[in-house]
Amino acid sequence: MTGGDAGVRVAAVDLGATSGRVMAGTVTPATLRLEEVHRFPNGGVRAGGALFWDVLGIHREMLVGIAEVARTGRLDGIGIDSWAVDYGLLDRDGQLLGNPYSHRDTRTDGVMARVLEQVGADEMYAVTGLQQLPFNTIYQLVAARGTAALESADSLLLLPDLLGYWLTGEVGAERTNASTTQLYDVTTQDWSVELAKRVGLPWAVLPPLRDPGSVVGPLLPDLAEQVGADPGTPVVAVGSHDTASAVVGVPAEGDDVAYISSGTWSLVGLELDRPVLTEAARLADFTNEGGVDGTIRFLKNVMGLWVLSESVRQWQHKRVAGADLATLLDAAAGLTPLRTVVDINAPRLLPPGDMPARIRALAHEAGEPVPQTPAEVTRTILDSLALAYRRHLRSAAELSGRSFDIVHVVGGGSQNHLLCQLTADALGVPVLAGPAEAAALGNVLVQARALGADLPDLAAMRALVRRTHELRRFEPRPGLDWDAAEARVVRP
Repeated sequence: MTGGDAGVRVAAVDLGATSGRVMAGTVTPATLRLEEVHRFPNGGVRAGGALFWDVLGIHREMLVGIAEVARTGRLDGIGIDSWAVDYGLLDRDGQLLGNPYSHRDTRTDGVMARVLEQVGADEMYAVTGLQQLPFNTIYQLVAARGTAALESADSLLLLPDLLGYWLTGEVGAERTNASTTQLYDVTTQDWSVELAKRVGLPWAVLPPLRDPGSVVGPLLPDLAEQVGADPGTPVVAVGSHDTASAVVGVPAEGDDVAYISSGTWSLVGLELDRPVLTEAARLADFTNEGGVDGTIRFLKNVMGLWVLSESVRQWQHKRVAGADLATLLDAAAGLTPLRTVVDINAPRLLPPGDMPARIRALAHEAGEPVPQTPAEVTRTILDSLALAYRRHLRSAAELSGRSFDIVHVVGGGSQNHLLCQLTADALGVPVLAGPAEAAALGNVLVQARALGADLPDLAAMRALVRRTHELRRFEPRPGLDWDAAEARVVRP
């Protein structure tokens, strides 16, 4: 173990759906510092009519980044966080059986409805506590029933666990990510073998569970030599679901706070000490996901800035003038607020494609003024996101019996000042924005504690974030009728 006044220096691998990066994180009693040493693009790869992840490419780029951390200083540990639900299958020899599918692939279309005919939605919620999303791991696996890959599989590994397996040779599943599969019992904190059997899945492929903060194993000798690390360098299981790591990095003080982890997806909710499994929570489609130190992330998945980033990609592909994000946000800020609002969680906004056309179609179908220019589409997206945040945070408080007097926005969306201001306006409470790198910070903090740093609990970790990072405060502005705007949102 390391730690003490000398601190620890670790590699935090933080993977998103559109990019990945490796950060060098340094923790001392008075310091929490991140340095980005390697960034690389990520995204779905279409082949043979399906959408996959280039997981070998991710692995290669991860090693490049880890080597750069080792080259530039001490390397005391390695941790990996990523998005949830997607997985790879290993055969009995430990070899990967095909490329992992992206959750945005269409193979799960209609699967959720069929499964819920076998296992009632109320029964499934009582076990898993999860929001019904058509790409949850359970539905991906049901879609794969009868395939050669699933029939040949010996183990299922979620993506951060697969990458950790290639580093250590150790098979397992970290709990915060396992809790998103809809095969995990949120009360017993173990796999629900009975549920897997009910839907005809080979439950034996589910690997042993591990806690965030446990040591997965030492870096394999050949990889240690390749990246220039010391033999025995530990790989630590962090909150491997990036939102679990991001919530660790929320600089909250006290209990009456809410958070929005804002990125490709927006994860909107509260941190609780036990799940909320009521019928009202199920009907509101809230999720109870595992957090670090046995906490529960009671939240709602909102489509997030994916809709805006995909719109920007479309405009730039078509060489539309002024389609860079900064220009779009400046123009959108000057437009009439709440002129057009749509259901930002509409299923048609999930897959890649012509997002501006889809936004215009939603507006037309709802009888809203149809946005025409890129700035108008951008404003529609941001107003609609702020409305969704308002709706779901108020529901989270009501369903859990908790209140909040401030909202923390972390992740890349914390740098979108227009969205942060609209969020404060919509909710009528202050918003504290930052840090943008909350997931990487949470990754680093959990590693540091596992390696001996004096960070006994989440409160100590968050206090260190507050002492070392500047936040931007947005006060709510009066004058807009958010209730009337909410009433205009047409949802199925």
